[in-house]
Amino acid sequence: MNMLNKQTLTIATGLFLWLTAVHIGLAKKPAAGGGNHMQLGIELAQQKHFDAAVAEFTKAIEANPKDPRGYANRGTAYRQAARAAVAAGDQEGASTRYQSAMADFSKYVELASKDASAYLERGETEVELKQYDAALADMNKALEMKPEDLTGLKFRGFAELGLSQWDKAVADFTAFIQKKPDDLQSYDRRALAYRGMKNYDAAIADYTFLLSKNPNDTEALTKRGYTYSLALQYENAIPDYQAALKINPQDNDTFQRLQYAQSMLAKKNASPPPAASPSPTPTPEKPSLLSSISPLYIGIGVVALIIIAVIVRLLTRGKPEETSSIIR
Repeated sequence: MNMLNKQTLTIATGLFLWLTAVHIGLAKKPAAGGGNHMQLGIELAQQKHFDAAVAEFTKAIEANPKDPRGYANRGTAYRQAARAAVAAGDQEGASTRYQSAMADFSKYVELASKDASAYLERGETEVELKQYDAALADMNKALEMKPEDLTGLKFRGFAELGLSQWDKAVADFTAFIQKKPDDLQSYDRRALAYRGMKNYDAAIADYTFLLSKNPNDTEALTKRGYTYSLALQYENAIPDYQAALKINPQDNDTFQRLQYAQSMLAKKNASPPPAASPSPTPTPEKPSLLSSISPLYIGIGVVALIIIAVIVRLLTRGKPEETSSIIR
């Protein structure tokens, strides 16, 4: 699983109990029997017995199929079970549960189409499934209904990151940080967006802030080091990589990045090769007399000779020939 999904799972897990509390307040009074199953399902989910919670929410839905809370809570339990499956390396089990969660959240949207939470829940799941276009649409819909919803802002930022919409992601994470300046994850995600924009200084500033909070944050160290390398500041990247390796010497990726930064810095600092001696410019030959005679002049000369010949001919035409002085 990539870094984006890992971090979205972290925040989403923290939101679970808050979201279930919201769901409880959504629907009208459930039909007899359904409420007990709903409450038991919530308790089981809080204890991380997600499959058992799904079974209880299913009974609640059967008792009152028009109650959107049942689908919302069962969808959340399915999603939590999917995350647990991912952590256990069970990709097939995770995929099945994610699809079940999507079906429940779509039903939630159908039954509570004017409830922003329905779009938030489905959009959150779409982010985890890397369905970023759909997630963005759902988050936009939720934020139309509740413009100040911080969860919507943050998950829309995740979707925008997935779509490489760097400037929009920066705007959403910045708005989120203004409301929750202690949310460290948002600085990390904003730094990634800044890096996508090639605004390396801003990205480095966010990573530096994270390191001011936790100097031993190896992820922030390696990410800042990588950003320094992208900015060709290898002399700054090397200490970050070395600090990260001191904490985790077995990190082969960071070791390779350190070697690369060191080699690039060596090339950068290498003395430039001596300039090659300029080749002597050959002395141009003096043009010969013939080469200096323009073809135009030759033509003029020929024409002049012809004219002279014609004039001479005209002057001598009809003149009597001289007779010899010798008497025969």
